Amino acid sequence: MNEEDDKPTVVLDINALKAELAEKKNVSDAIDTYDRVLRQLIDHHAPLQERTARAQHTAPWYNDSIADSKRKRRKAERKWRKSQLTCDRQDFRLKCSEVNKDLKEAKCKYFHDKLTSDSTNQKDVYKITNGLLFTKSDKKLPSSDSVNELAEKFANYFVEKIVTIRNGLQSEAQVSGENEAEYSLESVLSSFTPATEEEISKFIRRSASKSCDLDPIPTWLLKLCLDSLLPVITHIVNLSLTTSDVSPQLKLALIIPLIKKALLDPEVFKNFRPVSNLTYISKLIERVVADRLNTHLNQNGLHECMQSAYKEHHSTESALLKVQNDLLMAIDSDGGAILVLLDLSAAFDTIDHEILFRRLFSLGIIGNALQWFKSYLTNRRQSVLINGVRSTTRDLPFGVPQGSVLGPILFTLYTSPLGDIARKYGLRFHLYADDTQLYITFRPMDSASITVSKSVLQNCIAEIRAWMLRNMLKLNGDKTELLVVTSGRFKHQILVENITVDSAIVTPSNNVRNLGAQFNSTLSPESFLNSTCKAAWYNLRNISRVRNSLTMESAKVLIQAYVMSRIDYCNGLLYGATSSQLDRLQKVQNYAARVIMRAPKYCHITPVLSALHWLPIRQRINYKIMLFAYKARHGLAPQYLSDMLHTYIPSRALRSADKDLLVVPATRLKGYGGRAFEAAAPSMWNVLPEEIKSSESVDVFKKMLKTHLFREAFPSG
Repeated sequence: MNEEDDKPTVVLDINALKAELAEKKNVSDAIDTYDRVLRQLIDHHAPLQERTARAQHTAPWYNDSIADSKRKRRKAERKWRKSQLTCDRQDFRLKCSEVNKDLKEAKCKYFHDKLTSDSTNQKDVYKITNGLLFTKSDKKLPSSDSVNELAEKFANYFVEKIVTIRNGLQSEAQVSGENEAEYSLESVLSSFTPATEEEISKFIRRSASKSCDLDPIPTWLLKLCLDSLLPVITHIVNLSLTTSDVSPQLKLALIIPLIKKALLDPEVFKNFRPVSNLTYISKLIERVVADRLNTHLNQNGLHECMQSAYKEHHSTESALLKVQNDLLMAIDSDGGAILVLLDLSAAFDTIDHEILFRRLFSLGIIGNALQWFKSYLTNRRQSVLINGVRSTTRDLPFGVPQGSVLGPILFTLYTSPLGDIARKYGLRFHLYADDTQLYITFRPMDSASITVSKSVLQNCIAEIRAWMLRNMLKLNGDKTELLVVTSGRFKHQILVENITVDSAIVTPSNNVRNLGAQFNSTLSPESFLNSTCKAAWYNLRNISRVRNSLTMESAKVLIQAYVMSRIDYCNGLLYGATSSQLDRLQKVQNYAARVIMRAPKYCHITPVLSALHWLPIRQRINYKIMLFAYKARHGLAPQYLSDMLHTYIPSRALRSADKDLLVVPATRLKGYGGRAFEAAAPSMWNVLPEEIKSSESVDVFKKMLKTHLFREAFPSG
């Protein structure tokens, strides 16, 4: 049966599914019907069939043209070896060149097609590149007699680990005080509005085409059949929202153990993290609920303003800009700061559901909406999946699933009271999911100021630990880091010896890794530049090895994914770096441009960068700072960045009153206060042309700003 004849049958089957689902008033029955009918459709129209395949080790780009060229080459070789004539030898060498040419063209075309079609999916780009570089990405697992036995061991370990942590927390929490009182109710979210087919379609088309082994059909196939399945999926989603029920089938997670770092010992179970894989329908329902929940939180100002995870317009870069700004301004005023990076153990997995429900109630989530969350979190189960073998299921009475849409959002709401504790002690802080940063200023020349600041910080950490004990969260003192930030004149002085975190003695470090960026004790860009250049050079050399197998467009995709993305990550933190410091990063960019354009090693780099339309490193940094400034002034950035920028209002009528100017705060040290965002952004913003500052949208601003900086970098280009 051809595709045209089969299509009407599929439509009839799906129509029958619609009619059957319309009668279902229970989510579990609807999910059972959905799974059963779709699996039957797959088995009927595309049944599994066994085939005996011969093992072939040909490359994926190997084609008939190459095979024909190789036959001709072999024939010419035999003729030459038999005759030993010069003309036959020349013909053989010509055939060799034709084979090499065909191989190169086929290989280039294959990787070009793969990279350009999958360039939006970073994970697929990495898989393709590993194949191109012949890099094996074998999953490391502990040794075991059987896969089934290993899956059961992992299943037991992941559950017993959480039980052990919670038992230890409960034994200490008995003497740690009562739970905090509930807050008064000011605004409510009592139910979830049903979703429309247009909304569901938007969520599906924007989501990644990831599938779970529990799904009846793969996600890519679901998207192809979306026009027919959309009413069915919308009905299931709305049935869950209106009945405040999440089916048990949607609360089963497949856990895939992944090693935390490549260099860790794979024989130690604690070196693995459990990654949840949930059904596509369950994630789709979560996306709809997350949309309603975030709307409620945003409209009523219930988000913790210093929490930057899983929030629109927030990122690790905006969080680091804020933290670095505060530390630089502290040094600028002849001061210093103590920065503590707190670490939690199994943060998502130890959450207590009853405490979370009370927290949601305090945020105005009541009635059917709260009942939906109770149904979503209770009676969850998980099963470990290793090489296609599943363990028996285990109950999960605690925690939120990490691979879910709602899990991270619920965690940020669960830990929101941490901000109140930090404010109580007058500390500055920033949260990003389970990463907590606390910092307090002091006067380096005043020993009493250092003592008081350390004492306040120590007391705050002690109260945070007590709060975490009551809320079933484990503070990990062994992985907590301490950084004492001062100017270079105090670099070699021991201002703070140590602090105590959860009975662990934490000593100051010279460098700490903070949300992917490197901070050192003087906030010099050197540490960040070292780590960035090291990673960029490593990837750049690998790509240059296989450049002959890539087209220019394919090389651009790889360079952007592996090199330029690293150069641009948090490059706003490098504002104010010296020319000699930025030259190291500029060399990386120059070499990347030469690899793409196949330019000679010693050719002038300006025409090459100009041809690629790449801004040099310093202009890229300025671009990032001014982009944040524009977003901050138009409500497209976190409030903590917007609060740093103040419009200049002259005391009397001046011509400058009509210009969009910002107040530049007075700073003392160019290498510190001058680098802070609240000083750097206004300084650059005020000299921008008015037509750029008045851009009507972000896209227009980015285009005009890049053109402006490009002309500034290449005046004759």
